[in-house]
Amino acid sequence: MYGKAVLINVKDNVATVTEDVKSGQSIVFLSEQKEKEIEALDDIPFGHKVAIREIFLGQDIIKYGEIIGRATFNIQTGQHVHVHNVEALRGRGDLGGKANEN
Repeated sequence: MYGKAVLINVKDNVATVTEDVKSGQSIVFLSEQKEKEIEALDDIPFGHKVAIREIFLGQDIIKYGEIIGRATFNIQTGQHVHVHNVEALRGRGDLGGKANEN
């Protein structure tokens, strides 16, 4: 059994699952017109993100070809990417408008 995900931009390091995925299931998505497959390391609810490659602590989370957050932990390929391991960078007054600086 496998789940499906959508990769929006080839720069992205996350894909969005299009159905609930259980830990241990394969997740299939297209990248540069080639089918890719990864194993889910967590249960991932419909509409949430999965890491399609390793993302290190402090590294940018990229979706839509844009930075949407920063990893607060090392994230392995196949792990659920959400508020438990990502800090948002947009709309944060505490960053003084410097969300994209590392």
